[in-house]
Amino acid sequence: MCKIKTAVFGGTFNPIHNGHIAIAECIMQSGLVDELWLLVTPCNPWKEGKALMPDELRLKMASDAVAHIPGAKASDFEFTLPIPSFSVNTLKALKESYPDREFILVIGADNWCDFHKWKDYEYILENHRIMVYPRTGSPIPDETTNGVIIIDSPLIDISSTMILNRLKDGLPVEDYVPLNVLEELQRMPKCPPSCQ
Repeated sequence: MCKIKTAVFGGTFNPIHNGHIAIAECIMQSGLVDELWLLVTPCNPWKEGKALMPDELRLKMASDAVAHIPGAKASDFEFTLPIPSFSVNTLKALKESYPDREFILVIGADNWCDFHKWKDYEYILENHRIMVYPRTGSPIPDETTNGVIIIDSPLIDISSTMILNRLKDGLPVEDYVPLNVLEELQRMPKCPPSCQ
């Protein structure tokens, strides 16, 4: 059986921004996958203790932000999994829930450099392909492990933390997020809980 190639791009997306969207567009335009799921996580193990905007708000913003990309969607799959959301646990749960799909993990070059620190990273390498996108300051080795695909996406220096800090300081963020996300952010209190 030919499985549906599904890229999984996890993150807190707190909030989703133009950098995330550019990566999603690049992955779908590559022709290497059939679908892309943005897995909005309730708790990233690398960011424990960091306050986040409400799960449903982050999911809505991510969903609206990628609605224009054929084959891409936001997913709340991790909302029902134990916290923190380790990628290996998510991938195992996805594989069990959707046996008709091949799940391909999407991570940044910064995470690839530290991949050996991830929980059960050997299992992930043995059972899943990985797509790595470039990040400033994190060079990707010329030679990578079998099953690792380097995505030629643009380097966009935007972070969710930067956006929240700009909001806290009363600075504009319209250059960094799509209009529908901007509208959601503008409806929030001047200093959202995540930047206290």
